[in-house]
Amino acid sequence: MEDAIRLVGITKTFGQVRANRDISLTIRRGEILSLLGENGSGKTTLMNILSGIYFPDSGQVFVGGREVTIASPKDAFDLGIGMIHQHFKLVDVFTAAENIILGLPGERRGRLDMKAVEDKVRKICDRYGFDIEPDQKVYEMTVSQKQTLEIVKVLYRGADILILDEPTAVLTPQETEKLFAVMREMKKDGHAVVIITHKLHEVLSVSDRVSILRKGEYIGTVDTKDATELSLTEMMVGKKVTLDIERPAPENLVKRIEVKDLNVMGPEGVPVLKNVSFEAFGGEILGIAGISGCGQKELLEAVAGLTVPMAGSSITFFPPEKEDRPEQLVGRSPREIKEMGVHLSFVPEDRLGMGLVASMGMADNMMLKSYEKGSSFFVEKKNPREVAEKVKEELAVVTPSVSYPVRRLSGGNVQKVLVGREIAAAPAVLMTAYAVRGLDIGTSYQIYHLLNEQKKKGVAVIYVGEDLDVLIDLCDRILVLCAGQVTGIVDGRQATKEGIGLLMTKIAREDDGHRHLGHTEPGSENSTEGGAAHE
Repeated sequence: MEDAIRLVGITKTFGQVRANRDISLTIRRGEILSLLGENGSGKTTLMNILSGIYFPDSGQVFVGGREVTIASPKDAFDLGIGMIHQHFKLVDVFTAAENIILGLPGERRGRLDMKAVEDKVRKICDRYGFDIEPDQKVYEMTVSQKQTLEIVKVLYRGADILILDEPTAVLTPQETEKLFAVMREMKKDGHAVVIITHKLHEVLSVSDRVSILRKGEYIGTVDTKDATELSLTEMMVGKKVTLDIERPAPENLVKRIEVKDLNVMGPEGVPVLKNVSFEAFGGEILGIAGISGCGQKELLEAVAGLTVPMAGSSITFFPPEKEDRPEQLVGRSPREIKEMGVHLSFVPEDRLGMGLVASMGMADNMMLKSYEKGSSFFVEKKNPREVAEKVKEELAVVTPSVSYPVRRLSGGNVQKVLVGREIAAAPAVLMTAYAVRGLDIGTSYQIYHLLNEQKKKGVAVIYVGEDLDVLIDLCDRILVLCAGQVTGIVDGRQATKEGIGLLMTKIAREDDGHRHLGHTEPGSENSTEGGAAHE
């Protein structure tokens, strides 16, 4: 196979952190290459160098056998390199075609034949089976269609080397398989495709070769047919590991949260949650599944007091030691709810903007959770520093010290700080949203272990996740949301990815005598294979 890109001795540093150290690897035309590595291993930095976002401190880049200089995203596009980022870069009020030509030199609205543009877009869509219309507005699109548009955008601009960063994070299993089919078609056309993902089963399913980075260094490249999840993980972390998610049987279940007829209106006057009812028990992990934007965020925010539900909604909390004196959470402030023991750990898209103070270190960010409890005019820093050191050790946060500004940490390490801070608070109800989004496999399993430890302590854990395999392996019950409505609550031990995927897209149906289920009690056997529910 012809080499599309050859990297030789690439090094990139950010202050005290060396993100890439003397990395050399090859990307071939007509293949799909997976790039693997733990958080902070330098994967995204390396691909950002290829896409013109960063410039290397040293090293050489060869495209098509010719040494090149990539100093900007425009240089990358001129060389046929296009990167599809995890967070979409689209203008909602523009059409698909308008987004595709936005920023192209000499192509301005009013001076351009939009019909010709739309015809070219349709040809690309027809070639790969993309499900978008050129005149469709972005705000009318599903998450899958938005991602498709990002791919069409780089193909329209002539890219034949495509880099996809965590492309399946917000897709259903059915949408993921459709994306993989497209990637295989691109490979047939001679494109070089690079995929960054932490989901090892996807790596084994779609890629031809796998390149592994560890702590900024290149470890090696293996043929996918010769690899297993275990062997890839061992190359990533440098030691033997086990990949079994523990799921202890629920014991001594106690009702902690009861939600009845929860309705929430969105900022534009559109209902985002409709008549949602469920219970969460101490001693179990309740999973929440759904396509991105189906109400998961609003559900947790309503319980935490960050969103005001509509009249008639009820959220009841049963405090430990005082189960006979339940508290109504609707109408309470977020601070009151948190002081009762109901904690929300939400990993936002803007981790630094919404979750942490970027200029502070780990210790000071821990202090933000505890300063209200201080009895002195002066802030007590000793305990937050101890908590920060414990989180740093347990979650292997890569940082020179707990005083090092979190803005200089990799995205995955910032996330470890966010999740570790909430778990350290020892709540009665722990709600986690996207706790392992973008985390490497080793750290993800550490998070799963910590959540199970909370479960064993009698904490009611509510887990919103994107990986259905993990939801099925980790959670005792799984509540499925579609368009703000509960389409089913299924037993995690009996659920299937396909069944949950159908519920997520609201096309679940009675099949072969399976009964529709609207609810399952913890530990009950009153469940089907994850696909039966009533609406």
